[in-house]
Amino acid sequence: MKVNQSPDRTIEIDNEEYLYFGGTAYLGLPTHPEFQKLLIKNILQWGTAYGSSRSANIQLSAYENGERFLAKFIKAEAALTVSSGMLAGKLLIEALTPETDCFFHFPDTHTAIKAPNSLPVFIGNKLNPRLLDNVNEKITILTDAVPFFNVKPIDLSVLNLIRPNKEITLVIDESHSLGILGTNGCGIFSNIDLPNIKRKIISSSLGKAFGLTGGVIASDSEFINQMATHDTFVASAGMNAAFVQTMADASAIHLQQYQKLKNNLNYIDVHLIKNKEVRFDPNYPLIYPEIEGINEIFTANKIIMTNFKYPTDTKDLNRIVITANHKKEDLDKILQILNQNQF
Repeated sequence: MKVNQSPDRTIEIDNEEYLYFGGTAYLGLPTHPEFQKLLIKNILQWGTAYGSSRSANIQLSAYENGERFLAKFIKAEAALTVSSGMLAGKLLIEALTPETDCFFHFPDTHTAIKAPNSLPVFIGNKLNPRLLDNVNEKITILTDAVPFFNVKPIDLSVLNLIRPNKEITLVIDESHSLGILGTNGCGIFSNIDLPNIKRKIISSSLGKAFGLTGGVIASDSEFINQMATHDTFVASAGMNAAFVQTMADASAIHLQQYQKLKNNLNYIDVHLIKNKEVRFDPNYPLIYPEIEGINEIFTANKIIMTNFKYPTDTKDLNRIVITANHKKEDLDKILQILNQNQF
C-alpha cells in the first residue's frame, strides 16, 4: 500500500480513510502540531543538516543541549547522539570488540547490536555452559529491552547466575522502550541493578517514540568520553543539530504525550477481554493478536495494523500499535473486533 502523507491515527488509501494502528510513533510526535513548530523553529536556527565532524573546531551547542537532556532523561551519567539507531548499535559493537573476549546474545536480538561469533545466552532452556566455566574473561551481553513478539521487558535476573570470574558489560537496545517504559518513559536502563554487571550501556533509535531521525548511546561518563573519540564517530557527521535541540525543547510535550499514551493503554486494559490469543500488557503500546485472519478482518473494517514478514520469524507479523494520538472511539473499534473474534 503506497500512501502520500505521513499517517497519524488515520491513513488514506485509494481516497478512503482507514484507522491506523501501525508504525512506531508511540508518542504521536511526528504529526504533533506543537512538536512540528519546535522542529521548524530549530531548523530555521540550525539549518537542515550539518555535515561536519563532531570533533571539528566549531562545536554546535545544540548537541550539548540535547545530549544533556537525554542523559538526564535516561538517568545515565552521559549520552552521545549519532545519525541513526542502527549506527549507534554498530558503533557500539565496533568499539567493544577489542575489549571483549566473548559476546553473548539473548534470543532475537536486533540486528543493530549483533556481533560476529556471538554465542547464545541460552542453549535449550539452560544458561550457556560457557557462562559458568572457570575462565577469567571480559564478556559482553547483548539484548533488546523488550524481546521481539513480547510485551514485557527482558528478565535479566538470569545474569546473576554467571560466575564472578566473568567481567560483564551489558548492552541493551532500548529502541522500543525509551519514551515508553519506566518513570515518564525513561526506559529500563536506570532500573537495572545487578551486582555482577561492571558496565551497562544503552543503544537506541530516537525515531520511534521520540519521532526524530537519530540514535543515542548512554552509559557512564568514562565510556561515553571514549566513544566520542572513536575513529568511526570522529569520521561521521552527527545527528541533525535541529533534531537534537528539539529533543531538549520538547520535554513538556513528551510528558503530555506519554500521559495520553498511558491513558489509552489503561482504557484498553479495562475493556479488553483477556485471552492468550491476544498478547497485551497495560504498560506497553503493542498488541499481538494470534487470531486466524485478523489482518483481513481489520482491513474489511477499514483498520490498518502492522503486517509484514519479520526476518527472524517464519510467519507474518501482525502487530497493533497504540499511540498517544488515538481517540477513545478508535480504541473502541479495535476492542470490539478483538473481543468478538477471540473465541
